[in-house]
Amino acid sequence: MLRNRQNGFGVVSRLIHWLMAAGLLAMLVLGTVLQQMQPGLANLWLYGLHKTIGITLLALVLVRLGWHRYSPPPEPVGGVPDWQRRAALWAHRGLYALMLAIPASGWVASSATGIDVMFADRWVMPALAPVSEAWEKAGFAVHGVLTKVLMALVLLHVAGAVKRGLAGDGTVRRMLKGQ
Repeated sequence: MLRNRQNGFGVVSRLIHWLMAAGLLAMLVLGTVLQQMQPGLANLWLYGLHKTIGITLLALVLVRLGWHRYSPPPEPVGGVPDWQRRAALWAHRGLYALMLAIPASGWVASSATGIDVMFADRWVMPALAPVSEAWEKAGFAVHGVLTKVLMALVLLHVAGAVKRGLAGDGTVRRMLKGQ
């Protein structure tokens, strides 16, 4: 029940998937709001929240990758043209790469500001870059571009899931119910 099976996702995979989906959606909304704000003492906690959720999602994607090595996901449901199967594979690979690169680039950029990167407003995370305006600008630029690419891939992923759900092939049911 916890592990993935040949024909379905286990509880752990489904839980991590939906936690990450909710977290990514929250981060995309929060990041968009933060991008339009002028940093100040009144809203500093929102930046801390963004960093905490980002580091949590980075940890979750690492757990997810480890879990998939321990309990490999089932093969995709058949009956799909080969080009769609390949597109889905590359979209998933892209999602994983972005889920690693986006928090890393944010952490680099935040480190370069010279302000401690805090987790849960309690623990200081190690700096990933020297204090440098160039590192800060480059890090935030990369963070912003990769986030936009993630938004596009998430939309593609959801569109694919809706298409498969409407086709009734069981793909969406496996991620919701495990079988």
